[in-house]
Amino acid sequence: MSSDVYVPHWQASPNFGSRRDGLKPQFVVLHYTAMDSGQAALERLCDPAFEVSAHYLISNTGYLWQMVEESMRAWHAGAGQWRGLEDLNSRSIGIELDNRGMHPFSEPQMRCLEGLLGQIMRRWSIPAENIIGHSCMAPGRKHDPGPRFDWQRLARQGLAQPGGSAHAVRDAEDKNNVRVDDLAAAFRKAACAYGFPADVSDALLLHTVRLRFAPWRTQAQIQGQLEGQLEGQTPPLTYADIALLPSA
Repeated sequence: MSSDVYVPHWQASPNFGSRRDGLKPQFVVLHYTAMDSGQAALERLCDPAFEVSAHYLISNTGYLWQMVEESMRAWHAGAGQWRGLEDLNSRSIGIELDNRGMHPFSEPQMRCLEGLLGQIMRRWSIPAENIIGHSCMAPGRKHDPGPRFDWQRLARQGLAQPGGSAHAVRDAEDKNNVRVDDLAAAFRKAACAYGFPADVSDALLLHTVRLRFAPWRTQAQIQGQLEGQLEGQTPPLTYADIALLPSA
């Protein structure tokens, strides 16, 4: 875990409230801004007309802004659930990353994120498995931080949950003597046991899990959606997808 200390530049947003029912941060939700620049995103997150915010924003150059106190409820997560829990705004800290979603995240930005995550995790005793993407808790509605985000880099530093081992995935790819229906049921059971929402289709659940643990397998589909195509190219479900999940 990174020991670097990053001091944010304060830019207060009016878009926040108290955490409900005495809840405290137990998750961190990562987002991309999908805007032209960090400054444009900052202005949007601080504009009362849009009623959105986050606790932090990291520019492509690694510049760090804080807009809402960590103890308060920022408006970043919206509708969704994780591990059966709702109102993720009251349960999480939101970090926005200056990125449109289809290009790599810069080295200065990732270094800043690593330092910030380490600080937040220590302050609130948040474990690596509770660092999630917006797409994890809102399948279909959200895709961020997207297919170009380097989850494995965070996992190597103890800043995110690693997926199944490469050895387990390779072994799983050799198994092909099971009915498709049984494979789909096993995948859904493993994905929902890890925390992904259950009230989505099999295809969307598969896409969401891959976006978190094998994002390189989703790039064609996401690109198709960004270009206005309703359906992207989704490789079929395999044993390897089950092996991606930490609980598999």
